[in-house]
Amino acid sequence: MSRAGGFLAVGAPLLFVFLWSTGFIGTKAAVLNADPFAFLLVRFVLAALIMSALTVSLRTPWPAGVTGWRHAAVSGLLLHAGYLGAVTYAMFLHLPAGVTSVVVGLQPLLTGLLSGPLLGERVTGRQWTGLLLGFLGVLLIVLGKERSGGTVQWAGLAWAVVALGCTTAGTLYQKKHGANMPLVGGTAVQYLACAALLAVIVLVRGGGEIHWNTPFILALGWLVLALSVGAILLLMYLIREMPAARVSSLMYLVPPLTVIEAYLLFGERLSMLGVVGLALCVLGVALAAVPGKRT
Repeated sequence: MSRAGGFLAVGAPLLFVFLWSTGFIGTKAAVLNADPFAFLLVRFVLAALIMSALTVSLRTPWPAGVTGWRHAAVSGLLLHAGYLGAVTYAMFLHLPAGVTSVVVGLQPLLTGLLSGPLLGERVTGRQWTGLLLGFLGVLLIVLGKERSGGTVQWAGLAWAVVALGCTTAGTLYQKKHGANMPLVGGTAVQYLACAALLAVIVLVRGGGEIHWNTPFILALGWLVLALSVGAILLLMYLIREMPAARVSSLMYLVPPLTVIEAYLLFGERLSMLGVVGLALCVLGVALAAVPGKRT
């Protein structure tokens, strides 16, 4: 393996985890100042414009034919519109970020369960142990972080479950049908499809209010550039180059990093139970990263 290849194999997953971990913080700042669907519409439009401009300026290919465009659109609607829409709306309904993380944290287990029959990827016993340890770690972090006496918003919880289904289905669909999808051009098509869907939703709901203040603009800028462009390109690359279960296992590192970022930015303390959970997450990812066999 070349030096560049070695850096991508290690650096790309770590960079993706860091960028993805900032999504909850940015989304929380955004939904405090805007209607969730109007915010997502602006985010997807900006991301679509940026990725389309990059596709044209770099002269990279678009998805091939009607089939390529259809696969890109479907995976984009699941991975972006479905997942981000449901997570954003769950947080708009005041579901705690920690509870949302636990629900979405089931994604590696669900992906591992389905990747065998759907993708022909054999998940080994060691990988299953890593996936289970990772989920247990996420659960301990949230139990240690959430304040006692809080009430669960059941409507928000239902939307978090929708997000779980969308991100699992999107990962599996992208792995099965998007192996040859151009990274830049394919991602541009994904965002174009998402922008079209969100435009319809906003029109049906009668529009949405946005407060264009400094916190919202900063959150929007970070979410578009760092998440919708940087992190998503890394995710598409990782899905193409790694087994689906291994990509999903990286999600277990997101809640621990989010907790650390919240401590550094807002002074939120990490309990001893959370520290144990953080260690289990790291161990779980290390075990789940061991390659499985293809059937």
